[in-house]
Amino acid sequence: MKRSWKGLLTALLLLTLVLTGCSSGSGNKAVDTSKFPLTTKNNKVAVKDGTLNVGLISDTPFQGTFYGPLIADFPDSEIWNWAQDANGLLDYDKNYEITNKGAATYKYSNGNKTITITIKKGVNWSDGQPVTSQDLKYTYLVVGNPKYAGQQYGPFFSNVVGMDAYHSGKAKDVSGIKIINDRTLSITYKQSGPNLRDGVYSDPMPYHYLKGIPINKLMSAPQTTKKPLGYGPYIVKKIVPGESVQLVRNDHYWRGKPKLKYVNIKVVNPNVAVAAMKNGSIDMTMDMPNSSYQDALKNKNYQILGYSDLAYSYIGFKLGHWDKAKNVAVMDGKKMQNVKLRQAMGYALNLKQASQKLYQGVYYPANGLIAPAFNKYYNPNFKGYTYDVKKANKLLDEAGYKKGKDGYRTDPNGKKLTINFLSMSGTNVSEPLANYFIQCWKKVGLNVKLVDGRLHEFNSFYNMVMKDDPKVDVYAAAWATGTDVDPTQLYSKNYQFNYPHFVNSENEKLLAEGTSPKAFDSNYRKQAYTKWNKLMTEQAPVIPTFFRYQIVLVNKRVTGLNVDPTLCGGYKNIAVTSNTPVKGK
Repeated sequence: MKRSWKGLLTALLLLTLVLTGCSSGSGNKAVDTSKFPLTTKNNKVAVKDGTLNVGLISDTPFQGTFYGPLIADFPDSEIWNWAQDANGLLDYDKNYEITNKGAATYKYSNGNKTITITIKKGVNWSDGQPVTSQDLKYTYLVVGNPKYAGQQYGPFFSNVVGMDAYHSGKAKDVSGIKIINDRTLSITYKQSGPNLRDGVYSDPMPYHYLKGIPINKLMSAPQTTKKPLGYGPYIVKKIVPGESVQLVRNDHYWRGKPKLKYVNIKVVNPNVAVAAMKNGSIDMTMDMPNSSYQDALKNKNYQILGYSDLAYSYIGFKLGHWDKAKNVAVMDGKKMQNVKLRQAMGYALNLKQASQKLYQGVYYPANGLIAPAFNKYYNPNFKGYTYDVKKANKLLDEAGYKKGKDGYRTDPNGKKLTINFLSMSGTNVSEPLANYFIQCWKKVGLNVKLVDGRLHEFNSFYNMVMKDDPKVDVYAAAWATGTDVDPTQLYSKNYQFNYPHFVNSENEKLLAEGTSPKAFDSNYRKQAYTKWNKLMTEQAPVIPTFFRYQIVLVNKRVTGLNVDPTLCGGYKNIAVTSNTPVKGK
């Protein structure tokens, strides 16, 4: 998935008020999001060769596998964005459409079915070797290889001419990718579409450094876990597995010499994250826990920045399994197969109250699966799931889920119904929110229990979701969408990221329309995604819960940080104006 460092920093919200029921109370006053600045306000002169200390807020070690096609989780992506341009070789503009301002330029031909990418001179790996056209082709060869162990392969890659034959082992090369010279290659697709304008995968891997490693061993090789090469503003110098990473300035970064000398990234437990910001042991937060925003306002030694995030939270329903042999989702689940059950669980959630009491409005109810940050495609008037207990009860009654003497419903066959809910730990808000959802569902007679009777930490959570653990019926998660509005990678039957394993012909049709040649017309594309949003609301393989503003805390000695999600290469400009952090009182 195409990812942006701007789109992956998570909000800092410090929880103080716990929900104990599911009512229509007014809650706390929402935060005034219009006051969030995008840039640091520090006009002091930067010190030479400064050091920035960054907190990777997590209750679990990071996995430590790097390079875009190999990264499978959020923490590794956050770290890697310091060592390699998060947007790939091609920058994008305010509408997240690719431009010629990045590390490479592009042009279309062949009726927009062929894109020719030329890497600019001076774009080098951290060992001094130039980034080449072979490096970009290598990425496609890795992802398309039958032995590839990552999760990126799907319709975007299979749309490349000759990729199907290569992926099935019938060809040793991809005929649609042509190396023209050391810096230029062309990629020809079977079908043109707007994702060739919005989401071209241009994240290279150093072929000269990795070529001797079997593709099925890449994710555990020292070259990807201990000494990875990047072409970004900083170079990985030292890794303490799961705990910390030290990066040093890349003096030959193609955008120009970064201002910092060192960046130290370390895992910080959510329980001590606020104290770490206050005492100055970290200068900047990465993936901060969602606790109480009001508490964040009390400390004066850091600045608060914010922006509308390319992300949303959701409730997912396990509807089937992933067929590894055929690389396709199979919707054969039984318990959550009834669409009225899923719809009822959506209408039972009072998301407005949760937004106000848990998040003070920084997270706010989602009306669909297109984030507001995609202003060309988001429809503020779209009606998704609103709190309606009467409607939820009616749907369950119609579907044959009858209430027993204990107040809980049986399934349509009259058998006891228990729904197993998987929720993630990691922040002070995690347990109250999970319990709140359970109380909302109890109110309509659904007996929902936490898997294993507890929350699960990040790695355990996604291990269970990705491996289709039979204990899981429903789960609460979130997506950072990346900079292309196309949701195919998350919901097509051909992608592993379709964790619910939803299979629906109309879904596939509308996803295809959204990336068809006609969708080069933004109005046509918006109509296609409006229809798709409506279908997903009706079918409810997932229930969107919250959109969010991302809050970034930065020590007041930091200057030059801009969190605008459309800004490319912003890490180069970050600096500090003193050698010691500003400490809170």
